[in-house]
Amino acid sequence: MDTTPVVSTTWGIDPGHSEIHFKVKHMMVSTITGAFNEFEGSLESESDDFENAYITFSANTESIDTKNKQRDQHLKSDDFFSVARFPKLTFQSKTFHRKSNGDYRLIGDLTIKGQKREIELDVAYNGTVIDLYGRTVAGFEISGLVNRKNFGLTWNAITQSGGFLVSENICLDINIQLIKQNREGLIS
Repeated sequence: MDTTPVVSTTWGIDPGHSEIHFKVKHMMVSTITGAFNEFEGSLESESDDFENAYITFSANTESIDTKNKQRDQHLKSDDFFSVARFPKLTFQSKTFHRKSNGDYRLIGDLTIKGQKREIELDVAYNGTVIDLYGRTVAGFEISGLVNRKNFGLTWNAITQSGGFLVSENICLDINIQLIKQNREGLIS
């Protein structure tokens, strides 16, 4: 019987080399891109291939940025994110499994405005390297679709042509660089 203790490795998000972007159709003819500029998260893994890793993430909803102040204020209002009452959106993984070499499926609970729903995301693992500072870093690209109405983001308007102003589906486009932490929780 193997009595070797299982050692878990913790990785933290490098915010200077990570981006949380989303896209949504506007009047069904154009695409608006936005981002959350303030976020944090971690990954814990017992293996170098990240199979079965546990992932947590949160974003400050006040940091939403679509490059349009009026639209951003509307998104922060009770019509959408209600940032005064719900200052963060969160994600906690349930499963992280490899589909093929470098491709993973991430399933977990996303909570926005107090509404928790399970979502599935595709993850591409770009590799692990030692950076210029001697730190071990890993890169991932994450994508998926989320129906905003499932999270209480239901505001919409009808255009003159009879279509909706904002699509229900939000495309997530997330690029994450993780830094391996040492046992004291510091960057190694």
